Amino acid sequence: MDATREAWARADAFLTETLIGPDAGLDAALAAQRAAGMPPIEVTPLAGKLLHLLVRISGARRVLEIGTLGGYSTIWMARAVGEAGRVVTVEALAAHAAVARASVDAAGVGERVDIRVGRGAEVLPTLVPGFDLVFIDADKESGTLYLDWAARLGHPGTVVIVDNIGRAGEIVRADSDDPMVAGTRDALRMLGEHPRFDATALQTVGAKGWDGLAVAVVI
Repeated sequence: MDATREAWARADAFLTETLIGPDAGLDAALAAQRAAGMPPIEVTPLAGKLLHLLVRISGARRVLEIGTLGGYSTIWMARAVGEAGRVVTVEALAAHAAVARASVDAAGVGERVDIRVGRGAEVLPTLVPGFDLVFIDADKESGTLYLDWAARLGHPGTVVIVDNIGRAGEIVRADSDDPMVAGTRDALRMLGEHPRFDATALQTVGAKGWDGLAVAVVI
């Protein structure tokens, strides 16, 4: 089979059906997001399940998410932290936060989720340190800021996940004038050079095209 975006999407659909299947709570969250006219930039079901498993594997009980959108990934992680766990999620837009609040409540995990409305630069300094896992999926231009706060708000052993690091391969272009590419390159350099991170990255292909994610641990 040719390596085309259509083929990637078909393989993605097969893996999603085989490994995850339908989920009423998550499907409703996506439907609410679409109805509100929000951009379809949430993680894929396979990536959501990966987040869920990473929370469980790491034993995380306090999770920080930077970039809530409609709450789809929030629900995945809130299910994983257990009844005693908590997810603090930061969303810049109040309208998006309202959709997310309704969706996490409808999915039955509302009591585990604390949605903070405001830009990361304003909200992150107000949070209490001690997060076990940090998921960064917000504006790429602020990637180094978010990583700095992930290190400050985490502890040795905190897992840090950064989404959308592939940028369709544009990350190799030092001359790119795309601020998202520049921000992603800066964030990757920080993960490689900052003394508090040990990191790797994976390229991915699928329904959303050519992308990837970085995974790090705070040391």
